[in-house]
Amino acid sequence: MLRKLYDWVIAYSAKPSAPWALALVAFLESSVFPVPPDVLQVPMTLARPDRAWRYALIATVASVLGGLVGYAIGALLYDSVGKFLIDLYGYGSKVDQFRAAYAHYGHWVILLKGLTPIPFKLVTITSGFADYNLFWFVLLSIITRGARFFILAAILHHFGASAREFIEKRLGLVTLGFLAVLVIGLVAAAYFA
Repeated sequence: MLRKLYDWVIAYSAKPSAPWALALVAFLESSVFPVPPDVLQVPMTLARPDRAWRYALIATVASVLGGLVGYAIGALLYDSVGKFLIDLYGYGSKVDQFRAAYAHYGHWVILLKGLTPIPFKLVTITSGFADYNLFWFVLLSIITRGARFFILAAILHHFGASAREFIEKRLGLVTLGFLAVLVIGLVAAAYFA
């Protein structure tokens, strides 16, 4: 089943709608969706290494725009939608601690957590809830999300065919590793929030 899904994403990468799907996932992941855009960016870049930088740019722009929606949820709709989303991910009891951290370390919170597998929506919603400066939020989101997606693109572009061969031979192990990193990110978010 995993092989069929991987093959489908690789085949889908050649379609004109693939960049739109990447943009949609990156946008939604920054505000409401639990799946990170890496699950599309990696196979798409492996299928089309010549488009690595384009895919990174699409993911960055869409992620920052989605982050603005997350920010708005935190700033305007925290008591309804924002609280629901934060509670859904199990971080409801940590919001006050996270908000206090923003008072002292807001820039670092956005920069560091935007690079990690910690769901970015937690950063975006809490930034709005904490009334973090919108200009700095956007600028730091561009830096951190851009770094994340462009570093991934650089690695995949550099290793290209050998990375694809490695992943395809060890798809189950790579998927397990990706899930482990995601779980570690969620646990770290709960622990360090």
